[in-house]
Amino acid sequence: MRDDATLVRLLDAVAARDEAALRRLYDLTAPKLLGVILRIQRDRSAAEDTLQDVFLRVWLAAGSYAPEAGRPLTWLCAIARNRAIDAVRRRSELQGPVLEDGEDWLERLADPHDSEGAILGRDALRACLARLDPTHRDCVVLAYCEGFSREDLSARFGRPVNTIKTWLHRALASLKGCLEAAA
Repeated sequence: MRDDATLVRLLDAVAARDEAALRRLYDLTAPKLLGVILRIQRDRSAAEDTLQDVFLRVWLAAGSYAPEAGRPLTWLCAIARNRAIDAVRRRSELQGPVLEDGEDWLERLADPHDSEGAILGRDALRACLARLDPTHRDCVVLAYCEGFSREDLSARFGRPVNTIKTWLHRALASLKGCLEAAA
């Protein structure tokens, strides 16, 4: 059972340093959180390490969860997403370029349980991304799928931050127009 009341109660207990509550929270939410992480990190072993980091963060920060700010699973997913993006950034800083492996970014973000509409939307996005200048497309993918900052992109592409801002703005405007036309 993964209802909000159960998760709030468990987070309260974790904030009080109840290890059994942390284990129960892990059992209830780890599969979902691992899925979030795997959409960002392809390597399952690295994703599992990130999941452990997520639960360490939850152990330390459970007292900061406020039910009035949002659902508990949403809060947990945000932690998982942020920790996964941080791990990808660290890896890219250590290992260099990320896009050169030819990976299909849209498939990486896909959920096997997506509806037909989501799949059609992804196909439309793929077609619209293909219309962008390859450098601008890479910039958008790195910013919105990998969490690169404008400063990171500036260093990567050897362009001023303002140029990166312009590229992102124009690429997103182009994507919006293309997607609206496809709808």
